[in-house]
Amino acid sequence: MTTETPRWFTSSYSENGGACVEVATNLAAPHGIVPVRDSKHDTTGPVLTVPAAAFTAFVAGVRAGELGAL
Repeated sequence: MTTETPRWFTSSYSENGGACVEVATNLAAPHGIVPVRDSKHDTTGPVLTVPAAAFTAFVAGVRAGELGAL
């Protein structure tokens, strides 16, 4: 990843006290990546690094209802 520190964010739609997926969008513009992690189990665990364009397309698809029922 990078030497810049990710600022982790949990969606305000999270209904379970914040124990869900977190993203660090502060790295999208300067580095073109969006780190994603599972905060339910281990916030020091592995981080999936997604290209910013792919993450943007994913969020747009979710908002448009293109991914079906989850």
